Amino acid sequence: MSHLSERPEKPVVGLPLPHESAGLHVTGAALYTDDLVHRTKDVLHAHPVQVMKAHGTITALRTGPALAVPGVVRVLTGADVPGVNDAGMKHDEPLFPDTVMFHGHAVAWVLAETLEAARLGAAAVEVELDEKPSVITLREAMAAGSFHGARPVMETGDVDAGFEDSAHVFSGEFQFSDQEHFYLETHAALAHVDENGQMFVQSSTQHPSETQEIVAHVLGLHSHEVTVQCLRMGGGFGGKEMQPHGFAAVAALGARLTGRPVRVRLTRTQDLTMSGKRHGFHATWRIGFDAEGRIQALDATLTADGGWSLDLSEPVVARALCHIDNTYWIPNARVTGRIAKTNKVSNTAFRGFGGPQGMLVIEDIMGRCAPLLGLDPVELRERNFYRQGDSTPYGQRVLHPERISTVWRQVKDDARVADRQAEISAFNAAHPHTKRALAITGIKFGISFNLTAFNQAGALVLVYKDGSVLINHGGTEMGQGLHTKMLQVAATTLGIPLPKVRLAPTRTDKVPNTSATAASAGADLNGAAVKNACEQIRERLLRVAGTQLGANASDVRIVDGVARVVGGDGELAWDDLVRTAYFQRVQLSAAGFYRTEGLHWDAKVFRGSPFKYFSYGAAAAEVEVDGFTGAYRIRRVDIVHDVGDSLSPMIDIGQVEGGFVQGAGWLTLEDLRWDAGDGPHRGRLLTQAASTYKLPSFSEMPEEFNVRLLENATEEGAVYGSKAVGEPPLMLAFSVREALRQAAAAFGPGGVSVELASPATPEAVYWAVESARGGDTPYGPPVALRTPGDGGEVPAEASAPIHA
Repeated sequence: MSHLSERPEKPVVGLPLPHESAGLHVTGAALYTDDLVHRTKDVLHAHPVQVMKAHGTITALRTGPALAVPGVVRVLTGADVPGVNDAGMKHDEPLFPDTVMFHGHAVAWVLAETLEAARLGAAAVEVELDEKPSVITLREAMAAGSFHGARPVMETGDVDAGFEDSAHVFSGEFQFSDQEHFYLETHAALAHVDENGQMFVQSSTQHPSETQEIVAHVLGLHSHEVTVQCLRMGGGFGGKEMQPHGFAAVAALGARLTGRPVRVRLTRTQDLTMSGKRHGFHATWRIGFDAEGRIQALDATLTADGGWSLDLSEPVVARALCHIDNTYWIPNARVTGRIAKTNKVSNTAFRGFGGPQGMLVIEDIMGRCAPLLGLDPVELRERNFYRQGDSTPYGQRVLHPERISTVWRQVKDDARVADRQAEISAFNAAHPHTKRALAITGIKFGISFNLTAFNQAGALVLVYKDGSVLINHGGTEMGQGLHTKMLQVAATTLGIPLPKVRLAPTRTDKVPNTSATAASAGADLNGAAVKNACEQIRERLLRVAGTQLGANASDVRIVDGVARVVGGDGELAWDDLVRTAYFQRVQLSAAGFYRTEGLHWDAKVFRGSPFKYFSYGAAAAEVEVDGFTGAYRIRRVDIVHDVGDSLSPMIDIGQVEGGFVQGAGWLTLEDLRWDAGDGPHRGRLLTQAASTYKLPSFSEMPEEFNVRLLENATEEGAVYGSKAVGEPPLMLAFSVREALRQAAAAFGPGGVSVELASPATPEAVYWAVESARGGDTPYGPPVALRTPGDGGEVPAEASAPIHA
C-alpha cells in the first residue's frame, strides 16, 4: 500500500463524526458572509440595475435620478472601473455591459445607506435600449446556428464498421432540462479597504483564489493587494465556483471608490434571474447492438445550452463526453459536443459538472432500447458492463471494473430484487390503474479536474507551543463536511486527539493559488496537502522524541497524543514533546503541498487519462404510478456506493443521501420555464421562486431509504485510501427515472418502448402512460433503423420529449 493510502494505528479518520459546525448550524450561531454586515460599521448596500429585456444595445444610461433618491451615495458604471471591465476567466463577461444579453442583466449598481434606498435608486436609473432579436431555446439556437466555444469530438474504434456489424440499430433524440442550484444562501460579498489600502473581501465563493484574481484585475491591482476569505457557504453545488467573482468585484469596486465597506447580497429572485444553472442538453444519437444486446457502436451529438457567455461550458461539455459511456464498454464511438449561445443567464458548474448529462443520455438509450431488444433492462445493462482490460472511448484504462458488478450484485441482494419483482408483477396484475416498477442503475464517475493544472492543493499547519494545532487549507466549506474531514486527517497524521486541532477560515493570504472546491476533489487534494504538512512537523517531532526517549526516531510512534518507543516503556506526552521541541528551536509549522500524479490529457485529440480513479455505485428504486394523473411516489431506494475507505462515514452517507435526492429533483421535479413567446417579456424566467420551481422535500423522499458504503474498498494512491463522494451519488437517481419509465410501460402491452421527458414530472409521466396505452402523445419511440431480416437502413428520426 502506498504511503498516502496507509492508515496508522488508531486513526481518527474512519470514525463516524458529526459535521464540525453542526452545533452552530442548528443553533443559528454559524456565521455566513452576509452575517458579517451586522459586525461592520458604515456599510453601504448595493442593488443591481437590471434591464428586463433579453437582448439589446444600451443607447443611454442616466444615473442622475438615482442620485436624487435620499440615501443613495453612488452609482457604479463601467466608467468607474480602473482595471479590466470583465468578471469572467474567458474575458467575455463585462461587469458593466454595453449590451444586454439576457432578461435581468445588471448594467449598473446603486450604493446606498440602506438596502431600501439602494432598491429605490436602482429603480430610478433610466436605461434606453435598442432591442435586438433574441435566442431563447436550445431549438432556436440550433436552428439559427448560434454556437460558441470549442466543439470537441471523441472517437474510438471504427464507428462505420461497428454499425455494419450490428444486428440492431436504433436512433433517437432527447432533450432534458437545466437545474437551479437553489443553495440556501444566495450570492453575497462584503468588501472593505484597510489602512494600508489592502482590499479585503468576504465572499461566498467556492474558488477564493479566482475571486481574488478577478477582483484584482477589475481594480487594476496585483493579487497580493487583495485578500479573499470564505467563512463557509450555505450551499454551493458548483453555482459558486465561477459566478461569485463579479459580485465580489462590485463590492470591492464600491469600497475602493467610497472608502466604506460595501455589501452585495442578492435576493432570491435576483439570484434566480442573474445566476447560471446546470446546462440543459439536447442529444441526437444512433446506437448499434449485436444479436445478444451488446453495444457495437455509438454516434451522438450533445449540445449544451451555454447561455450568453462561456463561463465553464467548455469543460462541462468535455466531461459530458467523457461520461457518456457510464458503466458500459463502447468499442466504437464518435461523440461530438457543442455549446449553444442563447440569451439566457450563463450556465455554469453544477454538481457532476456535465457528467450527469452525458450519463443520462446513455441511460435513456438503454431504457428505451431494452424492450425493443426483448431484454429486461437489468440484463441489458449487465451485458454491457466494463470488464478487466477495457478502456474508455477517450483511452483511459478502467481500473477495478469488478466493482461495477460488485456494487450491482450487492444492491440486488440488499433490495431483494428477485423477490420484489415477483411481488410487483402480482400487484400490477391486480391493479389496472396503479402500477409499480423497480429499476437498477449503476454509475462510473471519474474523479479529478478536467484541467490538469487544477489538480493541486496547499495547506498551512501551525503547532503552538501549548500543543494546540491550527490548520489552514485551500478548500471551502459549503456544508459538505470538508473541514470535518481535514480535522480528522490532521489529527490522524499527527497522532493526537481531535480536540487538539482547530481549523481556520479559508483565505488567500494563508494558502495561495488554490483550486476551486469542486470536481469532488476537495478531500483528495486538500487532505493530501494537510497530510503532507503534518508529516513534515511529525518527522521533526519524532527526532526530538527519539532523543528524549533514547531511541531512534524511526522507532517512535505518536498515538493518542503520546510518543512511545516501539517495544519500549518510555513515553512522552504530546504537549511536553511540543514544548521541548520549541525550546530546542525546532520549526513547528509547515506548508504542505500535493499534486495528483498520473494524469495526462490532450484536449485537442480528446485522449488521455484525465481521472485519478473512478467512483462506482448502484441504486435500486421502486416507484408507484397513478394511471389517471401520472402522480407517483418513491416507495423504496437501496444504494451501495464506493467511497474507498471512508474518511468520515457519517459525512459520506449524508452526501450519498443528499446527492441522490438532488439528482431525483433534477430528473423528476425541477422544471425551469422561460418565456419563449414573442411578447414583451420574452426571455423572462417564469419560475422565479420556490412557489413555482418545485424542489424535492421530505414528501419526495423515499419511504424506505437504505444506504450502504462498499466495504474493503481501499483506493490505492488516495489520502488514507478514501474516495470522493460529493458528485457521484447524484447520478444514482437515474434509477428513479428508469423505474418511472418501466411503471408507465406496465400500463401497456409487454415490450413497449416508452419515451419519458426529463424532468419526469407527473404531467410527463401521464403522457408516458398514455403512450404505453397507445393513446395520443407528442412523443414517439426510438426508430429502428435495422433489425435482423431487414434489408438495410431506412433514414428516419424519432421525436422526443422537449423541455426547453
